[in-house]
Amino acid sequence: MKVLFKGGRVYSEGRIAPLDILVDGPRIAALGPHLEAPDAHLERVDDKIVAPGLVDMHVHFREPGREEKETVESGSRAAVRGGFVAVGVMPNTAPPIDTPEGVRYQLERQSLCRILPIACITVAQKGEALTDLAALKAAGAVAFSDDGRCVMNADLMRRALAQAKALDVPMIGHEEDHHLTVGGAANEGEHAARQNIPGMPIAAEDIIVARDILLAEATGGRMHVAHLSSARSVAMIREAKRRGISVTAEVTPHHLLLTDAELSRQDAHYKMNPPLRTERDRQALIEGLADTTIDAIATDHAPHTSAEKTVPFSQAAFGVIGVETALPVLLDRLVRPGLISLERLIDALSTAPARILGTDLGEIAVGRPACLTVLDLDAEETIEPGRFESKSRNTPFEGWTVRGLPVLTMVDGRVVMRGRQVLSLLGAC
Repeated sequence: MKVLFKGGRVYSEGRIAPLDILVDGPRIAALGPHLEAPDAHLERVDDKIVAPGLVDMHVHFREPGREEKETVESGSRAAVRGGFVAVGVMPNTAPPIDTPEGVRYQLERQSLCRILPIACITVAQKGEALTDLAALKAAGAVAFSDDGRCVMNADLMRRALAQAKALDVPMIGHEEDHHLTVGGAANEGEHAARQNIPGMPIAAEDIIVARDILLAEATGGRMHVAHLSSARSVAMIREAKRRGISVTAEVTPHHLLLTDAELSRQDAHYKMNPPLRTERDRQALIEGLADTTIDAIATDHAPHTSAEKTVPFSQAAFGVIGVETALPVLLDRLVRPGLISLERLIDALSTAPARILGTDLGEIAVGRPACLTVLDLDAEETIEPGRFESKSRNTPFEGWTVRGLPVLTMVDGRVVMRGRQVLSLLGAC
């Protein structure tokens, strides 16, 4: 089927300009002003932004083993409602994704968006022996991570990074010295102390970030730092990039927009790992995102049941969901007040993560996949978890009124979300 997107402002090659897009089947057939295609379905996108389809390189869809929280199918519905055309699925499932069969299992699940499997660095995430990284890549893994657990053994991480260089894939680090955070539930500081919540020192992140930068330098392997939260770590990554070390980083919407002052609420919807940090850290994260020290934004979408979040803070599960709220809250709270540009936001949510994971996504150009996200910068919505496609409701952004929404998602030439409504696989065009 041919589709002509007409009247929009298109993000291409780092800038936004009035262009039309002709889609023919799964690929972009033409790009330019004043295109005509009488045999194509006309999709009017007047006064809207057409961006390369968003890529979330860090989600937890819980399948296999935790399907009551999320499945690949339900998570994909949430993703396309949020404007994402592809997601990097973390391997801390039950069992963990540490075999080629596990990778293929994820790729075979029903999904409205592309699934990009991220496999374990170590067998069963135990940090004792490396997985068969080459076999996992051959099965379809795009990166490796023990997310949720740090690879504490420096020699194992060094050998993993050496193989990462040979395989040309990133190692994604959960940067946390677990010896320093055992029993902790929130950022160590005045707010946790006031609420009598056990603290997690920020040094736990900084120590491992420093270690992994040094290991990346020693091996030449590609190191990607997940869910960055520390001002000191931002500075270290900035310096590492200046020195030419192969390191990239991501930040979450909640670390960009919230701080540990939220602990006064005693609400476990503000409990995540790494924890919310100080205002100084938040400002450093925004600065690092703006100057591209931090490459990408990822949601760390972490679904949990209501029972796991409606208990005392220290006992609650870590994590919040994010694929349905990321773009709206960032458009409203970062782009609208001018803290970062719209172009930088699109790059961080699409082009950069697609590049880090080595996919063919993240660009609008002739011959590239027809994976697109249409943004209405004037549309408003109040975030109501009851409307979510996700099986879970654990968001810190409930009740926020936001301006700027994804209103259409196209995945490989099929419209899978229109007007905030997700289409079924059969109904997608």
